[in-house]
Amino acid sequence: GTSNSEGAGKVSLLKKVPALKDGDFTLAECTAILLYLSRKYNTPDHWYPSDIQKRARVDEYLSWHHANIRANAPKTMWIKVLIPLFTGQPLPSEKLQEVMEGLSTSLKQFEERFLQDKAFIIGSEISLADLVAIVELMQPVGVGCDIFEDRPRLMEWRRRVEDAVGKELFFQAHEMILNIKELSNIQIDPQLKEHLAPVLMKMLK
Repeated sequence: GTSNSEGAGKVSLLKKVPALKDGDFTLAECTAILLYLSRKYNTPDHWYPSDIQKRARVDEYLSWHHANIRANAPKTMWIKVLIPLFTGQPLPSEKLQEVMEGLSTSLKQFEERFLQDKAFIIGSEISLADLVAIVELMQPVGVGCDIFEDRPRLMEWRRRVEDAVGKELFFQAHEMILNIKELSNIQIDPQLKEHLAPVLMKMLK
């Protein structure tokens, strides 16, 4: 009913909310949005190649990404910033270590299986695969976990992605992520904290 919608609205703030509205058409998943936009606006072919084998490589990466990078990288933000912010207590360091280990395994696979010695994930040109990957991998950086530091291959790839999309655009896109630490200064409605703390704690079990 209506009484619940306000609460739901507040909580949806924390749900992933990339949403696209194009006339009456709405789409909510990040990857689906990118694919839709690339088809609608006839973006240059390299983003989502018409060559079916190259396209299959992009698709392959996107489905792997979902279960690996996407499953691990954003947790760093939850653990270092959001959960302490909402629960009022820092998380045990072993929890972060656990997440970093999971992420580390994913990054190793990312380098060995997808990047190899290529410039970009599917070859010599940037694609949606690289874009989706970089957005997620900047999240740990935003909360002070520099995952690129001891990984020269990953660092080189990141530089190439930055150059390909243009530094300015790159930083615009990540401004919010890179400023996520500022969130710690926000005053959060105590009632919201009360509702969210148990949910967040459960998330980390």
